[in-house]
Amino acid sequence: MPLSPDLLRPVEAAPSIVFLKPLLKDHPKAEAGDYSYFHSFDDPESFPDNIKYAFDFIEDRLVIGKFCSIAHGSSFVLNGGNHFADRLSTFPFPIFGEAFGAPDPGPWPNKGGITIGHDVWIGWDATILPGVSVGHGAIIATKAVVASDVPPYAIVAGNPAKIVKYRLPKADIAKLLDIAWWDWPMEKIAKASDALMQQDVAALEGMAI
Repeated sequence: MPLSPDLLRPVEAAPSIVFLKPLLKDHPKAEAGDYSYFHSFDDPESFPDNIKYAFDFIEDRLVIGKFCSIAHGSSFVLNGGNHFADRLSTFPFPIFGEAFGAPDPGPWPNKGGITIGHDVWIGWDATILPGVSVGHGAIIATKAVVASDVPPYAIVAGNPAKIVKYRLPKADIAKLLDIAWWDWPMEKIAKASDALMQQDVAALEGMAI
């Protein structure tokens, strides 16, 4: 019987893991696709606390794809913590209302939401900043600070994160993006799981037919 993506605790022997789809189902600023999970050494159900500055007065969201692996301490910074960098002061006078005259600064700085593709691995203590899009199959290294978009199947590390290398040859990446195995029915993915644990793209292509 296929594993339901709506289970909060999918592995009885590993209570440190939760599926994010059910955890975030009522979250006003975040969502996750099937089978993406979060691991925590403390409380995995605290993942919403890792979504920083998620304030209602800004239109932005965190969208996580399917089959993502997100490690302890990873955080996602939305735009509610932004300050004006192009004004004479960075102090957020408007949020204090009449105490400082309630000036109207115009639209709050908003770089856009955060989009995490499918089959992305985000390492321990990594930070993803506003407006970033992480491509399918990418890896974010431990403690990386990601301030710009990450191409599919790239490995990035550092602060600010830079591309270290690509996981696979360009031709294989193109084939995997075309195959889009993460959109297959779960029964088909289960049958393909051995092929997905190998390095033979041709074998997976054969199963895509």
